[in-house]
Amino acid sequence: MNLLHITKRYGDRLALDDVSLALREGELCAVLGESGAGKTTLLNVLAGQTSYEGTVEGALPCSYLFQSPKLLPNLTLEGNLRFVLPKDKWDGVGEMLRLVGLSGREKSYPHQLSGGERQRVAIARAFLYPHEMLLMDEPFSSLDLSLKKSLLELVAALHKGTQKTVVFVTHDVHEAAVLARRAVVLKCGRIVGDIPVGGTHDFFAHPPAEEELVRLLMN
Repeated sequence: MNLLHITKRYGDRLALDDVSLALREGELCAVLGESGAGKTTLLNVLAGQTSYEGTVEGALPCSYLFQSPKLLPNLTLEGNLRFVLPKDKWDGVGEMLRLVGLSGREKSYPHQLSGGERQRVAIARAFLYPHEMLLMDEPFSSLDLSLKKSLLELVAALHKGTQKTVVFVTHDVHEAAVLARRAVVLKCGRIVGDIPVGGTHDFFAHPPAEEELVRLLMN
């Protein structure tokens, strides 16, 4: 999927400024930047959820994972996952709940879960939804370190199993360097860096690319 010379304005504010980006099939790419850099706007362009100037080539069916779980409160865990699938695919729901560590909780409702469990269901639903590209908008923000570690590892494992393209937005240099293989740095709506990173999936690692990402953000 290619973005060519994408510009997006909100009134007088320029959110994206002549952004060109080629996404490779199956890659896990982080989009890094401070608040207001244009990260979420870029995701919305990829998802086809906003107008823009420029060209998008090879648009893909997308699944979207938000910062908050956005589960349907009147449906069980099983029901929340089935909701995004045709009936002939419902057999995969039990296996996905096992993969995210929630076997035996199929009949539980969202209000009966902890915050981390709800986010696990949201991640499961996002991976189950028929898609070629998964977009994640800061899904690990405001989490304690232990929960963030477990969810980073979960996303890494699910991506390895599906090999679908994943693009996730973050302002956290460590998240980007540990989870992604590639990091795109946005500043004031422009790409100021596009570099390979560790992608070690080891939360305790400190990939050398972290220093370069900090430098790009601060320059």
